[in-house]
Amino acid sequence: MNLNIRKKFAEYYLYFMMYSILGWIYEVFLEVVVYRWGFSNRGVLFGPYCIIYGTGALILILCLSGLQKKRIYLGKVLITPVLVFIGIVVITTVLELIASYIMEFTQGEWLWDYTRFSFNFEGRIALNPSIRFGIGGMVFLYLLQPLFRKLTGKMSDKMLYTVSLILLILFIADIIYTYCF
Repeated sequence: MNLNIRKKFAEYYLYFMMYSILGWIYEVFLEVVVYRWGFSNRGVLFGPYCIIYGTGALILILCLSGLQKKRIYLGKVLITPVLVFIGIVVITTVLELIASYIMEFTQGEWLWDYTRFSFNFEGRIALNPSIRFGIGGMVFLYLLQPLFRKLTGKMSDKMLYTVSLILLILFIADIIYTYCF
């Protein structure tokens, strides 16, 4: 495998894992602290990660990084952040809808119910969570991702590959444990 491609794969896999773990922390925080429902593992695997957040983060990075770098104006007003926000809302809403159908097909149900929100579709997606994902996506793209990019940029290639490989092995072991035992 080309070394540049291998390095990019390792970096993006680390991003996937970091955002999956942050997504799990966010979900558990909401459940325990905000809603006071008590703890439950909010992921579909045993480990502390929600893979939909990692997947969503990678999709947002790949789809919106180019737009994010552009400087688009409406008159004298920079509207690039507004366009990025709209892109995040659309992408995350479609991703959540698709994920709900995949979960229903593979597990018989999905892990959330938005029927209590106005402007919902079958309880799978709703305007309120979509706007929250848009806000969270802005924090992620404009604050967290630059920090994570610096972090992975400061790692030696050997460290990057080693950490990515260890996390990949743990992730595969978790998939095997969750679905085979």
